[in-house]
Amino acid sequence: MTKKILFTSECVSPGHPDKISDQVSDAVLDACLKDDPNARVACEVFCTTGQVVVGGEITTSTYVDVQKIVREKIDEIGYKQGMGFDSDCGVLNAIHAQSPDISMGVDIGGAGDQGIMFGGAVNETPELMPLALVLSREIITRLTRLTRSKDIIWARPDAKSQVTLAYDENGKVDHVDTVVLSVQHHPDVTQEEIHETVIEQVINPVLEKYELNPAEVKHFHINPTGRFVIGGPHGDAGLTGRKIIVDTYGGYFRHGGGAFSGKDPSKVDRSAAYAARWVAKNLVAAGLAEKCEVQLSYAIGVVEPTSIKVDTFGTGKIEEADMAEIVEKVFDLTPRGIERDLELRSGNFKYQDLAAFGHIGRTDVDLPWERLNKVEEIKELVK
Repeated sequence: MTKKILFTSECVSPGHPDKISDQVSDAVLDACLKDDPNARVACEVFCTTGQVVVGGEITTSTYVDVQKIVREKIDEIGYKQGMGFDSDCGVLNAIHAQSPDISMGVDIGGAGDQGIMFGGAVNETPELMPLALVLSREIITRLTRLTRSKDIIWARPDAKSQVTLAYDENGKVDHVDTVVLSVQHHPDVTQEEIHETVIEQVINPVLEKYELNPAEVKHFHINPTGRFVIGGPHGDAGLTGRKIIVDTYGGYFRHGGGAFSGKDPSKVDRSAAYAARWVAKNLVAAGLAEKCEVQLSYAIGVVEPTSIKVDTFGTGKIEEADMAEIVEKVFDLTPRGIERDLELRSGNFKYQDLAAFGHIGRTDVDLPWERLNKVEEIKELVK
C-alpha cells in the first residue's frame, strides 16, 4: 500500500489574542483612510489581561479616536466582563509620526520598505486556494457564526482549528486525516457536549460542503487538553502580525515574513503580497499551471520591483521565465500601480474585515486581487 503524504494548515478565530491585535490595527487604519486616503499608517497593537497598547507611526490629516476603536472592536469580537479581558480594559496610545527618511522615498512612488513577498494559487478549490487552509478557515468561520448567534451558548470567542489532509502519489487530496479544534468555553459545559456539538454542528457540515466524508477522518482532537476556559488575552498575550500564515495560505506557499495588518498600501509587505496573489491566480486560471507561486521583491524608495519570479512546481505549460515576462507586460507592479489597480485606498472594503478570517482567497468579500480580470490578456500573449 502506498503511503500518503500529509499536509496541515490552521486557522484562528477573531477572539484569538493575536487576531484581536490585528483587527484593532486594521480598524485604526480604516479610520485613517476613511477621511484621509493618503494617510501613512503603521499601527501595532499589544493586548494582555486588562490592557491594550496601541503604538507605531501614523501621519494623517484626520483625527482618530483610538480609545473608541479599541473598545468597540473588543465588544464586537464578544469579550465580556468575567472573561479576564473586556472593553473596560486600559488603553495606552503610543503613536507618533512616520519617519521623514521613509516618507521621502514613498512620496516619489517608491516602495515603503525593502523585502520579498509571495503569492500563490492552486486548483484544489474553486477559489484556487489550498484545501487544508480553506477547510480550517471555514470551520472557524462557522464556529464564530454559531457562537455569535448563541446557537452554541457555551462557546467563547477564542478558538483555533487545524486540518491535516492526506495526498496520494499524484499529489491529489485523498482524504482528511485529522481535524483539531480547540474552543474556549464556559466552565460549566462538559467536554462530552463540546465534542459532540462541534463535530456535528461545525466540522461535519464543512467537510460535507467540500464533498469529503467525515467517516473517513482518522482522528478528531477536540479541546485535546481537556479544558479551555481561560483564553483570549487573559490566557496569552496578543501581538499584531503573529498570524501571517493564517492570513495567507496556511503554509502551503512560502511567505516573505512581512505582516499585513495596520499597514497602509505604501507598505509592500501588504500591497505586493496582494498583487502576487492576483498574478498567481490569473496565471492558474489562464491554464498556464495547476499550481503557481509568484515572488516579488522591492527596494525602499525604488519604483519598480527588483525581481519577479514564477514557480509552477513542474505543472507549468510554458517556461517559467516566459511567464515572468508575461507578468511584466500584463501587470503594473509598481507600488502606485498596485494601489490603483487593486483599489487599496478606495474604501471599497474594510481592512479590519480581512484581519479576522484571512486576506487571501476570500469569497465573502469582493477583493480586487481575487478577480480574474487579466486571464484573457495572458492567454493572448501565450498564443
